[in-house]
Amino acid sequence: MKNRLYLLLILVFPVTSSLYSQEAGNDFWNTNLSLEARVDDLISKMTLEEKVTQLMYESPAIDRLGVPKYNWWNECLHGIARNGKATVFPQAIGMAATFDKDLMYRIGEAIAIEGRAKYNVNVERGYMDRYAGLTYWSPNVNLFRDPRWGRGQETYGEDPHLVSRLGVSFVKGLQGDEAVLKVAAMAKHYAVHSGPEKLRHTFDAVVSRYDLWNTYLPAFEALVTEANVEGVMGAYNRTNGDPCCAHSYLMDEVLRTKWGFDGYFVSDCWAIQDFYEGHKISPDKKSAAARALNAGCNLNCGNTYPELLNSINAGLTSEAEVDNNLRALLPTRFRLGLFDKKKTKLDAIDIKEVRSQKHLDLTYEAAVKSLVLLKNKENVLPLDPNLNSLFVTGPTATSIQALLANYYGVSDNMTTLLEGIAGAVSSHTAIRYVQGNLLDRPNVNPMDWYSEEAEVAEVTIACMGITQLLEGEEGEAIASATAGDREYITLPPHQIEYLKLLRTKAKKLVVVITGGSAISIPEIHELADAIIYAWYPGELGGKALGDLVFGKVSPSGKLPVSFVKSIEDLPAYEDYNMQGRTYRYMDVEPLYPFGFGLSYADITLDKVKADKQAIKKGGKIEFEIDIQNHSDFDAEEVIQVYVTKTQKSDIDPNCTLRAFERIKLSPTATQKVTITLDSSAFSRYDDNGNLVLDKGRHEVIFSTAVPIARSLDLGSSEWKTIGVTVK
Repeated sequence: MKNRLYLLLILVFPVTSSLYSQEAGNDFWNTNLSLEARVDDLISKMTLEEKVTQLMYESPAIDRLGVPKYNWWNECLHGIARNGKATVFPQAIGMAATFDKDLMYRIGEAIAIEGRAKYNVNVERGYMDRYAGLTYWSPNVNLFRDPRWGRGQETYGEDPHLVSRLGVSFVKGLQGDEAVLKVAAMAKHYAVHSGPEKLRHTFDAVVSRYDLWNTYLPAFEALVTEANVEGVMGAYNRTNGDPCCAHSYLMDEVLRTKWGFDGYFVSDCWAIQDFYEGHKISPDKKSAAARALNAGCNLNCGNTYPELLNSINAGLTSEAEVDNNLRALLPTRFRLGLFDKKKTKLDAIDIKEVRSQKHLDLTYEAAVKSLVLLKNKENVLPLDPNLNSLFVTGPTATSIQALLANYYGVSDNMTTLLEGIAGAVSSHTAIRYVQGNLLDRPNVNPMDWYSEEAEVAEVTIACMGITQLLEGEEGEAIASATAGDREYITLPPHQIEYLKLLRTKAKKLVVVITGGSAISIPEIHELADAIIYAWYPGELGGKALGDLVFGKVSPSGKLPVSFVKSIEDLPAYEDYNMQGRTYRYMDVEPLYPFGFGLSYADITLDKVKADKQAIKKGGKIEFEIDIQNHSDFDAEEVIQVYVTKTQKSDIDPNCTLRAFERIKLSPTATQKVTITLDSSAFSRYDDNGNLVLDKGRHEVIFSTAVPIARSLDLGSSEWKTIGVTVK
């Protein structure tokens, strides 16, 4: 009778694991307790074997405690990735070209909403596998120091200030500002990581303390101290001899002690395996696991940490170290509300938010702002949408890969470059399209049946470039013979030859180039009437391109990386010394400088003034500048503020970006803009990571492109300068 009654109670009142946990007195479910007390209670209830399983990225359920299964590995570099339909934003390097902090925040918010919506559905379905969680391993704030690095497309460019500002905005948008995190963001790959991709499992990135602190670490510091980023991922490589996933200086002295980081640290995937197979710094698996754990690598993406039980038995580490790492790791799950009974508004976010019209409008805005106009001879653009005939050609015109880049989601409504162009012209315009040549190799059939179309058409638009099949992470760039990196930085030679052929026939030649990095195109600059750099522009990249080409919107994107003239202008790829790299230290004139991008509007900077001419530590200077639109176009422009020392030492940069503001301008309008610089803009880091005032005379330069390129004839970019004495 008792058994039948008990069965009846189970059927009427199901005993869930969470209810069982509460009945068993598990205080980690009690939201009235402090976070520390809840975490300690959970740790105290687990066996050693259970504790070790929770240090793995695939953390299994602990049924007896009601602890659900959780997979920490999730991606959202430019939209929710690898988890079905999602809004596909432009690749990170394209978002960087917008120079728009507010836009980055709004994109982060949109991604977080879609992430929560998907998570809520996954919980209902009981689906908690990889890419279905809330701990997103984005953004990538590595400094993009060399265009040969295939993964540079994942970053925000070559300038520490730009990377920091955009990264902080993105993380704040993702995580939100309430007690419960929307999602948990991550700063990766810590630190000094930017190729070569093929050597990353064995490579030692050797850097000076000056370059470490003034180039490679500022973005990570900003994400930790300003955005309170929840996670940090260690890189595959070593830095100055020690592996980045077991680096006492970077992980303990800098990250947790100096910056006060209180989130979780995860290894890049299978990076701890590299300790004994690649770097050869650990003799075996149990030694590698202990080394990483003892250094504070809280979570293992890989399969090494199950060996910790053997590491403990061998005396290489201890259960106390396991507990310490769990105290750093588990709070993230609590801050996400995953151990809260009470539902919040985040739990009510509906799947209808995924690819909502608001988010589609946002990715279109981002795509428009990311497109960079590099050349516009005699104002050939914008084109008249009522033209009679148009020839579209090239290997990226219909390429979905050219929209997606890497770490992408999928959409059921992507707009290719050809579709965007076709959608922007009048219905009577005769459009002829043929691909004309292949992406990565010469045509097998050398016969030219197509270039005659260029002779007939009023305008030829050639969609050239590369895709993530040719550049990216090792394993993903399946058409790359160099693990995703690029041995040459020009367009593929056969594409250049095709453009030369088109030039002999075309009345007007507009070249659109896709890519995730700087491509050296001096020949194309001479051949083309107009050049648009499109990056990997996301699902509505084609629509954005069509609207820009035909004048519905004005271009406003700026280069987040310098475009050099030749690979010969670059130092050795394996050399991490910053001398000769990026606009800050290069000693050659670029083809297109960092920050450069033309507009259809004629915009000038006028009447710059400052409220003082000197600054001390802790002080600030307020600058006022007029920006004027002399055209009939609605336009946006990016005011860039650089600081340079009048008397430079051997290690001082040419100049350094210290502020930027994106401004909207109505036709023929003048706008007064105020920009404030504090003393940190006139400072540098010493070898211990302390910001010190750089005393002496400085110039503050206001521009719409980096001032290293003053001698270049690149349009109407102007420079306005004010001297400041730093005392």
